[in-house]
Amino acid sequence: MANICVGITGGIAAFKAVTLVRELGRRGHSVRVAMTRSAQKFVGEATLAGVTGTPVLTELFGVPGEPHVALGDWSDLMVIAPATMNAIAKLAGGLTDDPVLTTASCMRGPILVAPAMHHRMWDSPATQRNIRILREDGISFVGPESGPLASGASGMGRLSEPETIADAAEAMLASSGELSGLRVTITAGPTLEDLDPVRFLGNRSSGKMGYAIARAALRSGASVRLISGPVSLRAPQGVELINVRSALELHAAVFDALENSDVLVMAAAVADYRPKTKAEAKVKKSDGAWSIELVRNPDILAEVGATRAAGSHPGLTLVGFALETSDAVERARGKLERKKADLIVANLAADSFGKDSNRVTFVTRSGANAIEQASKDAIAAALVREIASLRTTGRE
Repeated sequence: MANICVGITGGIAAFKAVTLVRELGRRGHSVRVAMTRSAQKFVGEATLAGVTGTPVLTELFGVPGEPHVALGDWSDLMVIAPATMNAIAKLAGGLTDDPVLTTASCMRGPILVAPAMHHRMWDSPATQRNIRILREDGISFVGPESGPLASGASGMGRLSEPETIADAAEAMLASSGELSGLRVTITAGPTLEDLDPVRFLGNRSSGKMGYAIARAALRSGASVRLISGPVSLRAPQGVELINVRSALELHAAVFDALENSDVLVMAAAVADYRPKTKAEAKVKKSDGAWSIELVRNPDILAEVGATRAAGSHPGLTLVGFALETSDAVERARGKLERKKADLIVANLAADSFGKDSNRVTFVTRSGANAIEQASKDAIAAALVREIASLRTTGRE
């Protein structure tokens, strides 16, 4: 995980910086904050200190040493959010008259700028000229987005959402990660099997684990393809998202992706059965029972393992999940052999479905590694390290 400095300048969108700081911390990063005096009119120093657990840099004078230099040395990345028109102009001109700008001038790592301003300020020739200068200097941008503004107007200038900014920050940190240069395909969420145009068979999977793995793989430098069943989650910025609904659609998408994958993580909760037929119109209520004939869906993990065992995709690292209601580790060991996988993530349904944390065990041919109750993001980061180790040491 990284050391990230968040610089907050004085715009109405400064209130979103609190959520950004919390989101970066939730993802496991160490976060410190620098604020301009104008920013303090919108969000309090005490709030940011409470969220980060560290003092906030608000002054250049009357403090010992050179805190802006120390903060620049400490930080792997600086995110300026929101960045006002004034802050962007000063940054482009090399001015250093507040804690945010002085820290930026001392950064040893990259800088990510998230602009926020009225759409006419964003469209002004001066702002666009300053952005060109900063891009030439190697500074990156995320946003702004088009939408409702604080003034009541609508247009380009709205601050990107904190999760989008956090995704962009992590993408900048990922170039030297454990899976750098690899192509990772991840399946996530449930599959839904339609009975008629209204009803379906499904399961309780939220997709949170698969989406956390996608974020962790991005952070590790991988090129990520996310094949997702229907969920209410936002895909991380930077992934290739493929939406599917049924197990058959997921099957087709996975096999389409295999030729361009170095790692396949099957985290989706795939329906084992589907209705033999789908009614073309809504089935009406009646006094009698409704009998539904089910047929087996393809076992995607087993099919991929079998094709690899037969000589196809020899360089592929194959990861599956074993969601059980009891004896998860023992059942995962059996699944590892039957499905010819490299790693099975064993977990219990009671610990997982819909929750932000989980308890899992990584089962490989060399043993089992238990991860006690932890956030799904932390488990995803541990899984990335396990995959990297497998690819280094081999499957045996």
